[in-house]
Amino acid sequence: MQERRETRKRWVQRGRYAVEVEVEVVYPEDCPTEPCLEPATIRWLDEVARHAEAGDLEYLRKAGRVFQAVGT
Repeated sequence: MQERRETRKRWVQRGRYAVEVEVEVVYPEDCPTEPCLEPATIRWLDEVARHAEAGDLEYLRKAGRVFQAVGT
């Protein structure tokens, strides 16, 4: 049996921005019911979080759907 891979949506939220991104999850052979993220994916999610914190909308729009908090 080979590991199964799927695309899933994840949210990254920092500062005033939330970004909905698509990532690939892996279901390892030894635990086929638990989706896992590979190290490169986790590093990319951290990068998206840093750009969200910095307010880098150009980068965020390339990464996924961007939402901005509005003040009341």
